[in-house]
Amino acid sequence: MTRKDLSSEFRKTVKISSLLFLGKWVLLAMPIGILAGSASALLLASLQWVTDYRTAHSWIIALLPLGGLVIGLTYHYWGQDVVKGNNQLLEEFHRPRQIIPLKMAPLVLFGTVATHLFGGSAGREGTAVQMGGAIADQFTKIFRLSPSDRRILLVSGISAGFASVFGTPLAGAVFALEVLVIGKMRYEALVPAFITAIIADYTCRWWPIGHSHYTVDLVPGMAPSLLFWALLAGLCFGLTALLFSRAVHFFGNFFRSVIKYPPFRPVLGGAVIALVVFATDNTRYLGLGLPVISEAFDSPVLPYDFILKLLFTTFTLGAGFKGGEVTPLFFIGATLGNALALFIPLPAALLAGMGFVAVFSGATNTPLACTVMGMELFGMESGIYIALACITAYLFSGHSGIYSSQIVGSAKQPSYNGDKGKTLHEIHPDKKR
Repeated sequence: MTRKDLSSEFRKTVKISSLLFLGKWVLLAMPIGILAGSASALLLASLQWVTDYRTAHSWIIALLPLGGLVIGLTYHYWGQDVVKGNNQLLEEFHRPRQIIPLKMAPLVLFGTVATHLFGGSAGREGTAVQMGGAIADQFTKIFRLSPSDRRILLVSGISAGFASVFGTPLAGAVFALEVLVIGKMRYEALVPAFITAIIADYTCRWWPIGHSHYTVDLVPGMAPSLLFWALLAGLCFGLTALLFSRAVHFFGNFFRSVIKYPPFRPVLGGAVIALVVFATDNTRYLGLGLPVISEAFDSPVLPYDFILKLLFTTFTLGAGFKGGEVTPLFFIGATLGNALALFIPLPAALLAGMGFVAVFSGATNTPLACTVMGMELFGMESGIYIALACITAYLFSGHSGIYSSQIVGSAKQPSYNGDKGKTLHEIHPDKKR
């Protein structure tokens, strides 16, 4: 056989293997995307209903300790093997042990809806990601997939959950590829992650479920002075992300040290939150906080909104209530950006958009996904400012984050090289698991 024949045969083999790979993951992506997108639609519809009910019947906040007890008992007696949440998905990716129990999906859905019904301050991304991951991992059993295929499956589930709950398929796929290892991307899962994200997003919208929209009307042209201000804003966002991560772990450790019986932790936490709410007659920092996020793009907000939301959310999650961190991070970043407009000469809406994704970037160590999300939500015109804020926040948040099972694959700067290969929990042993 001549060299030309060998070359032709090689190209033919490569094309066939690529087609088989694509066909295989399209077939797997379809059921995963449809199921995960439908689960996100159910989550979003449920959260809208309970939020409306709580807003109309604020007395129900007094039952937050009881809601916390129910959530705590449910996880203590039926959810011990899924209590780690998002960290469990990361751990199964790095060190596979067992198929993620499907019950993770209904349990986290119930816990999140109950948290929001009674007035806890939490998000929704963690719930969608856990549901997507649990649903996807069931196909490992069904098709008896190899360990390498299982990893791709988990990435696809994370991608589907994130993309469908926020309506950002590109950011959802990049987030799933980027979140597993700090500083490294999982390119072997590139095609499956994007296909699953697109299908899940389309499915969620088909039900139909609406997503929040925010507008950044004015984006000034880049200039040296504005570059400085954008970097300064990113620094503030990164330090805030660091504070959020540390606060979540602080309150988690506090409740574990004070109360040994886990179901009683959200009872105490719920009682404190309810007392504060009724004493101040202020429900501004409960739930997702979507109205306040919208307000941050349209008009001045209270300069201390971001810190109070940070305290309410970290206290809620540290006490053991369920939900995600990302929407509260959006709230914190958007209101902080709005407040920074008091002394940073950039449009308030642009700063709100920068903070919206940059605090999230610093807390999850996913600067590329957050940059893509910012451009999906606010338009390409804001891309330079969004990117500067996200990468600077990522740098200044250090080797910290809300996911303690993230592994440091590439240090953020040379002085951190000793952390390579470690999880965030190993770097900071006091972190909540």
